[in-house]
Amino acid sequence: MSRVYNFSAGPSCLPEEVLKECAAEMLDYNGTGQSVMEMSHRSKAYEPIIQDAEAMIRKLMKVPDNYKVLFVQGGGSTQFAMVAQNLGIHTGKAAYIETGVWAKKAAAEAKKLGVEVDVIASSKDKNYSYIPKVEKISGDYDYAYICFNNTIMGTHYEYIPDTGKIPLVADISSCVLSEPLDVSKFGLLFAGAQKNLAPAGVTLVIIREDLIPEVENCRAGTPTMLAYKTHADNGSMYNTPPCYTIYVLDKVLHWIEKNGGAEGMLKRNKEKAEYLYNYLDGNEGNFYHATTEVGSRSLMNVPFLTKYSTGAEDEASKAKEKEINDK
Repeated sequence: MSRVYNFSAGPSCLPEEVLKECAAEMLDYNGTGQSVMEMSHRSKAYEPIIQDAEAMIRKLMKVPDNYKVLFVQGGGSTQFAMVAQNLGIHTGKAAYIETGVWAKKAAAEAKKLGVEVDVIASSKDKNYSYIPKVEKISGDYDYAYICFNNTIMGTHYEYIPDTGKIPLVADISSCVLSEPLDVSKFGLLFAGAQKNLAPAGVTLVIIREDLIPEVENCRAGTPTMLAYKTHADNGSMYNTPPCYTIYVLDKVLHWIEKNGGAEGMLKRNKEKAEYLYNYLDGNEGNFYHATTEVGSRSLMNVPFLTKYSTGAEDEASKAKEKEINDK
């Protein structure tokens, strides 16, 4: 049976080469007589796996030495809370740019936890079809928050806002390692692995060391497991990590390196996205059309609609747009 093309936002396709490697090692990893699924996360066999995964992230993303690389659980959605609980501790204020469902949910979660949220810009006026131009952010904010690539709406930042001394936080779940990114311009980056890097189960966090508060200095009521310090001080193994997912992640990272790194991924993604956008923008009668504005278009997620609402999928798309706008 041939493999299918999977265009889901996530979990998404993994390189077939990686899947075959995992299959070959399923019953016996590296002569240990057991699967990675079965081994202790504190064993001599497993520790090199998680250590290599961190080293590969640092190498491929050119992570500066004053940043911690963490592997945590709970998906990107848990980061909505962790960011607020760990960073919103001085003035208790945060700036959010609302560019779609995930940025909106992140702001709502921060507000729920008592952070004073200031939505400084939004593209809701055009159904989140563009990225607002906010080149400079100032004020007494503990942090500024953006969703760098908006999976559902198909938009992407073509610039990095200048936040001065305000730490910039970015959700890069659907674009991590799809292109080179200057980590030093951010205070914190996070990405659920299931869109680009691995099966669901692990979330990558890259955080500047000076932004990690002591556990007792997080917002009141923050659980131990939701403090970045807990994971930073324990090599991402305070509790049992998602061992097998990190194992697959490590293999995908080596595959990315072998295929040109972030630069190689960008070249591939540009070629694929340009092919799609050129068709959507030029098809006869404009039957299919892209829903995002030029200058804000994602290379990873290319949403489109048809000219006439004749099918259930079009009706579902319109219903989803209405649901988003009504919130």
